[in-house]
Amino acid sequence: MKVPGIGPVAAHAIRQMETFDAAEKEISKALKDQVEILYYVDAAYPSRLKNIEDSPVLLYAKGNVNLNTTKIVSIVGTRKATAYGKTFVEKIIEALVPHGPLIVSGLAYGIDIHAHKLALQHNLNTVGVLGSGIDVIYPSAHKDTVKKMLSGGGLITEHPMGTKPDAHNFPARNRIIAGLCDALIVIEAAESGGALITAEIANAYNKDVFALPGNHDQEFSSGCNKLIKTNKANLISSIKDIEYIMNWSITNNIPTHKQSAWMDLLPDEQKIVEALNDKALAIDELTIKTGLSPGTLATHLLNMELKNILRLLPGKVFKLS
Repeated sequence: MKVPGIGPVAAHAIRQMETFDAAEKEISKALKDQVEILYYVDAAYPSRLKNIEDSPVLLYAKGNVNLNTTKIVSIVGTRKATAYGKTFVEKIIEALVPHGPLIVSGLAYGIDIHAHKLALQHNLNTVGVLGSGIDVIYPSAHKDTVKKMLSGGGLITEHPMGTKPDAHNFPARNRIIAGLCDALIVIEAAESGGALITAEIANAYNKDVFALPGNHDQEFSSGCNKLIKTNKANLISSIKDIEYIMNWSITNNIPTHKQSAWMDLLPDEQKIVEALNDKALAIDELTIKTGLSPGTLATHLLNMELKNILRLLPGKVFKLS
């Protein structure tokens, strides 16, 4: 059975892991909730995760985001964020805007949720990595933020639908946060806890780690200071530190679709791109917005999908790649 959003290999993998009836329920619920299930060999599966030895075989994804975008920055820190930490999150995300990275975090209280909210405010895509099923939002207090993230980013998890946010899920969740990024930024952390675990994992994956220094007598600066002191993180005080270590510059940024490949589109294809600009639409909505006949539209959509200009989502919904 081939279903939108769930490739045949992913569906087969689910069926191998569960009884047939349970697997069919899992697939049906995922489709109903517009959840995409990515198998390790799927093209849409994050290529960065394929480079780590303990990557998840399956990923559940929901939202509107390219997990293989050019630049990905993960931001983590304490749940008891201070004004010092929050102010730096605001500063660094605003400075990252010209680079257009995907911002990844864990949706937790404190630094995590602040990073997600600031990314949304600055129109940067942001993804939350869950330690639960994708239909179990934890903490539940962040459901309103998640709704906004789904149109400018989304959620991913390795856990089946309905999985509760048990404590042992979160250290494993942290490896996805670390593996998914190019650069990990630790903003306020004690000498133990999730942020330090994520930094240790990122080091094991040979990722570039950055830590915000702080006063020596502040509990939630001690972890960051230790990372810097033990050469497990680069000191970060501004965007220039990231640009220098990562060799990033605004001028060598890969152009957006409006500046590069999309410039060579046929007139009808250009109509489709303009209709899909920064949003996902069902085929019926596209027919209305473009004024193209259903047959002509279907032909262009297929060609554009083959050229990786757009992607097909569950429910015959299309979005730009």
